[in-house]
Amino acid sequence: MGAYIASGTVKKVIEINPFLLGTMAGGAADCSFWERNLGMQCRMYELRNKKRITVAAASKLLANTMSSYRGYGLSMGTMITGWDETGPQLYYVDDDGTRLHGRYFSVGSGSTYAYGVLDTYYRPDLTVEEAIDLGKRAIYHACHRDAMSGSINNLYHVTKDGWIKIHAIDVNDMHYEFLEEKKSAMSSS
Repeated sequence: MGAYIASGTVKKVIEINPFLLGTMAGGAADCSFWERNLGMQCRMYELRNKKRITVAAASKLLANTMSSYRGYGLSMGTMITGWDETGPQLYYVDDDGTRLHGRYFSVGSGSTYAYGVLDTYYRPDLTVEEAIDLGKRAIYHACHRDAMSGSINNLYHVTKDGWIKIHAIDVNDMHYEFLEEKKSAMSSS
């Protein structure tokens, strides 16, 4: 569909399995199909090996798949995250097979807005509540300033027991919440 935005409410987080999540940036069909395919590959690994796949191995499977389709016109940038025996992990994978391990990433057309918030406020010692608030604000700024980033703020918390969905909030509602917060801060100073 090119640059046409068919829906602002596409679920941009794909629940690969109870311990793995993937995000969508690029073509919704490409991301959705290949991350669901990754879910199938992870399940096959689990059945063959009688243990859960690591986040590193899952991201490598997706990167290998993308490498084999390089040049076919796929449009996908994703983050693969989860928790395995090595702890919490985060990988960036894109449609040319690039795979990077990192502490935080932002992917897609609104990523520069999210990075502005993350680069300013991220610290390694954030509490869970502070990290949730930081994620909420980073996603809000990406969605508010970039139409292709969607209009729903989907936020998850990954723990050793799997992921937990924190919320799915309409960004328009968040806008007025943050506007009131900003007015209160300005009036008290």
